[in-house]
Amino acid sequence: MTDRLSAREFLALLTDDFTELPAPARKWTPDGPLGWQGYDAARTRATERTGEDESVVCGTGQVEGARAVLLAFEFGYLGGSLGVRTGDRLEAAYAYARAHRLPVVPLVATGGSRMQEGMLALTQLQRVARQSALTREAGLPQIAVLRDPTTGGGWATLGAGADIVLALPGAQIGFAGSRVRPPDADPGAYTAEAQVAAGAVDAVVRPEELRETLGRWLRLLTGSSTRAAPVPRTPAPGHSAVADTAGPPTADAAPGPPASDGTAPRPDVPAVADGAGEARSPGAPATPGTTARQGLPADAGAAEDAGEARDPAPTPHLPRTGWEAVQRARSPRRPRAERYLDAYFTHRVTVSGDRCGGTDPGMLCGFGEHAGRTVAYAAQTGTATRPAGYRTAARLIRLADRLGIPVLTLVDTPGAANDAEAERQGAGAAIAEVFGAVASARTPVTTLLIGEGGSGGALALAAPGNTWATPDSYFSVIAPKSAAAILKRPPEETEATADQLRIRPQDLVELGVVRAEGPLPS
Repeated sequence: MTDRLSAREFLALLTDDFTELPAPARKWTPDGPLGWQGYDAARTRATERTGEDESVVCGTGQVEGARAVLLAFEFGYLGGSLGVRTGDRLEAAYAYARAHRLPVVPLVATGGSRMQEGMLALTQLQRVARQSALTREAGLPQIAVLRDPTTGGGWATLGAGADIVLALPGAQIGFAGSRVRPPDADPGAYTAEAQVAAGAVDAVVRPEELRETLGRWLRLLTGSSTRAAPVPRTPAPGHSAVADTAGPPTADAAPGPPASDGTAPRPDVPAVADGAGEARSPGAPATPGTTARQGLPADAGAAEDAGEARDPAPTPHLPRTGWEAVQRARSPRRPRAERYLDAYFTHRVTVSGDRCGGTDPGMLCGFGEHAGRTVAYAAQTGTATRPAGYRTAARLIRLADRLGIPVLTLVDTPGAANDAEAERQGAGAAIAEVFGAVASARTPVTTLLIGEGGSGGALALAAPGNTWATPDSYFSVIAPKSAAAILKRPPEETEATADQLRIRPQDLVELGVVRAEGPLPS
C-alpha cells in the first residue's frame, strides 16, 4: 500500500472542522541540539515540500459528531520522524485532551526517531509514553489509526500503546523499519493484515469507511454508565438488529432446540431484563415506557412491528436430569453467542487480539449499543477457549472498567483448551488474568450462562453474585465424563455422575451459584 496523503488531506477524510492547536515555543540552536551539519537546510526543504514546520499536526475536530484530539503525522516531513519539537507538540496535545476530557486519536505515519537529534529524539518516546499513561489514568480512550508506514518508536508508543488500533489496508507496520530488517525477513510479516492475525491490531479499515468506523468507536468508548448491563433474552429465530463493524462477519449460529411439540425455539432466561438496566422475573411487568415481549429484548418492539422479529413460543421446561442438561447445552440447534449478540445490540464493534501474538475466534469481544447506551461484551462460542481468548477478554474487561462501561459476558465452553500448545501459550496465566479482571472490576459485570459451563475455564468469565442461566445450560466443576474418571468410575456411570454433581440450572439456583427472580419455569 502507498498511503501518501498529507497530514491535512488525511484529516479531511475524517473531519470537516479541524482546528489546529498552537505549537509550543522552543528556542532552537543552529542545526539542532547536536549541531548536525545540514539539518536546518533539510528542515527548510521539508517545509517547502509539505507546508509544515514539523512532522505532526495536532488539533481538535468532530468525527461523526464525536469531538476528539487528532494527532496527524506528516510523513513528507523527514519521514514523519519524532524529534524534540514533535514531542513538545504531542505532549501539549495530550494535556489539552485531559483538560477538556477528550479522546485522543493518533493518525500515525512515521519511520521512527529522528537521526539528526540522536538520543534526544529517542527520549521523546518516553515523553509520549508518559502522556499516554496519564491520559489512560484519566479514563479517556485512545484510538490509533495506522497509516503507511508505521514503524519504530511511533508504532511502539502511539500505535501499539493505544486502547484500540485500526489500520489501513496493506499499511507497513512493524517495530523494524524496512532499512533495518534482516535481509531474509518475510515482508508479509510487516503488514496491517499480519498484525491483525498476530493480535496486535484490532481491524483493517478501508479509507472510505474510516470516518464512519472511527466515529462509531468514539461514540461507544465515551458512553460511560453506572448501571449494569441488562440480562439478554434468548434471541427469536431470525432476529438481528446488529450492524457489526471492525471485524469479519460470521454466520449465524444454528437455531435453538425445538419444543416438544415441534414449534420454534423458545426463550430460556430465568430472569430477563426490562431494557432499562434492571432484571425482572418472567411475567413481571416491564418498566413504564418500554415494550417487553417474551423472548425479545424490551427495546426490540419497534423491530418486531416492522416485521423483523416475531414472538417465540412460551418458556420451555427445565432439564429433568443432569445428563439432559448436558445434552441440551451441547445441542447444535440451540442459540449460540453470535445470535445473542445480534439480538442484543443495535450495532457493535469488535476488539480483536491479545496483544501478545494471538487471537481466538472462539472468544468474541467488543463494544455495542444496547437501549441507547454502551455495553462491552466478552462471549464464548462453545469451543474450548484458547489462552489468547482469555487474554483478549481480560484486555476488554480492563478497558471497559477504566472507561466506566458496563460489561456483559456470555459463558459457553466445555472448558479451557488443554492441549500441549495451550500450556506452552500460558493457559493458566491467561485464565488467571480473566479471574483477576472480573474480581477487580469497578464497573458492573453481568453474566449469562447460555450453554456449557465447563469448570474454571467457564467460571473465569462469570460475575460473582450476578450470573444468570438459561434452561439450555449447565455449570459443572468439570465435565461429567471427566468427573467419573477422576472418581474412578466406569464410563457407564457418567450419566449418574452428572445427576450427583447437581449441574442443572435449577440446581445452580438452589446452590446459590446463579440468580433467579420469581419462580423458574416448571
